[in-house]
Amino acid sequence: MRKKLPVGVDGFEKIRTQGFYYVDKTRFIAELLENWSEVNLFTRPRRFGKTLTLNMLKSFFEIGCDKTLFDGLNILQEEDLCEKYMGQFPVIFITLKGVEGLKYQSACAAMRLEIGTEASRFYFLTESSRLTEEEKDRYRALINVSKQGVFAMNDEALSASLKTLSHLLAKHYGRKVILLIDEYDVPLDKAFQNGYYEEMVSFIRGMFGDALKTNPDLYFAVITGCLRISKESIFTGLNNLSVMTVTDEYFNDSFGFTEEEVKELLAYYEREDCLGTMREWYNGYQFGGMSVYCPWDVIKYAQAVKKNKNALPRNYWANTSGNDLVKRLIYRADSTTKDEIERLISGETITKIIHEELTYKELDSSIENIWSVLFSTGYLTCRGEVQGGEEGERLQLAIPNKEIRRLFIGFVKEWFRDTTHADLSRIQKFCEAFPAGDAETIEEMLRDYLWDSISVRDRAVRKSMKENFYHGMLLGLLQSRGDWLIQSNTEMGEGYSDIAVCTPERTGIVIELKYADDGNLEKGCERALDQMEDRKYADGFKRKGMKKIIRYGMAFCEKECRVVVVV
Repeated sequence: MRKKLPVGVDGFEKIRTQGFYYVDKTRFIAELLENWSEVNLFTRPRRFGKTLTLNMLKSFFEIGCDKTLFDGLNILQEEDLCEKYMGQFPVIFITLKGVEGLKYQSACAAMRLEIGTEASRFYFLTESSRLTEEEKDRYRALINVSKQGVFAMNDEALSASLKTLSHLLAKHYGRKVILLIDEYDVPLDKAFQNGYYEEMVSFIRGMFGDALKTNPDLYFAVITGCLRISKESIFTGLNNLSVMTVTDEYFNDSFGFTEEEVKELLAYYEREDCLGTMREWYNGYQFGGMSVYCPWDVIKYAQAVKKNKNALPRNYWANTSGNDLVKRLIYRADSTTKDEIERLISGETITKIIHEELTYKELDSSIENIWSVLFSTGYLTCRGEVQGGEEGERLQLAIPNKEIRRLFIGFVKEWFRDTTHADLSRIQKFCEAFPAGDAETIEEMLRDYLWDSISVRDRAVRKSMKENFYHGMLLGLLQSRGDWLIQSNTEMGEGYSDIAVCTPERTGIVIELKYADDGNLEKGCERALDQMEDRKYADGFKRKGMKKIIRYGMAFCEKECRVVVVV
């Protein structure tokens, strides 16, 4: 029986003991020790295995660990390293991905729960012969639970909790502590969204300063997150910080799946023929010059094709990643940014200066920072070499794969729909022009909408897909009229019309769209009207008892259009 795919499982011990497939990333341990720094920060997009990696570190280093978890894995080939480090350290592991709330107090309560739960693992400290009674009381303060059943450590104890726990464990074991902090930037992101950013920055700065900067009991720390938050913001005075971003050559295969790892996984489940689709949809991220796949997508699609080899790929990443900051920046895009987004969707690259170290206030202060956010969060990736400069790193940016391209188009369509529908009088005027036979107004307003929207420039895209884009945009605008019967690709006469509309006044409107590759919009409209005539679309309206029938031939080419009407 084949192993199960670890969908949503980020516990290393659970994967290794309960029959799940594991992509061996244990070489990361050796690389981490070979390139040792006291505080190590790894920034990677969400769903790239950061939590599982920290969980694996905990399982390897922690005193009393189950060494059989690593049987058959690469790290055991490093015999001297395993002898020296495996199972030799007290380990504190916290994840801040759940530290959020509409108010600062709620976020602090979530932090108390996380710290208190982790501290509770070390209850043996209450009976340690190496700790004084005062030190045991300090430990009890960390796990103190109120009558309401929640952790009730005071603010002072919470701020010093990681340093306190480090000291108590180091004294009990006579060994320095390894500290693992997962998703460190989530509380800051949530605080910024909900209006208590300054309070959270002050709190995180104090907690991290105690635990990482002035902590003699720390052996080393590994921190993960999505964004690299400014050192001046929360890492003030931390001179022992080593930061590894997606542009660094080190650890470039530690997060994400390589081509060989994906091939091996598909071969294990006898689905090698799905590699091309897997590559097209989920590959394309460049980490330190290496091309990697998103692990979450690979596992989800492998699960689908394992059951049905003909399963279609889907946007799995879209529903798991925090998109609020990205949406907010896209909504504020000016005309230049819109044009650059359009170029990206069309498969081009754009060159931008990327600032990988920013505060959240800086991220939101300028639309130019959208590129740094999109790059750090995995919506864009780097193509070619990184060019350094005084202003920052200059990168050629591109959309990594088909999944993210479709996600991008969805974001922009959502933005376009919200901005256009917000002007009800404008869209009402647009819709009313159709039953009035006012082709001039329709054409003029469509041009305006096209300049507010995106178009399909990519010459490699099939004409039918280009026509579908404009079809979808027009259909979305017309559907604002809830009192109209609007049908798409419906049977009319002897064929299927693009869009058919019936109004309460019994006016039938049939619309046929063409994409003019050669830019000849007049000819495109002629072809549309000829098709309606040849296939007798109007006959379908006559059978429905429409009193008036209006035919529109429309032709598009990028952001230009032509509309011709026959009444």
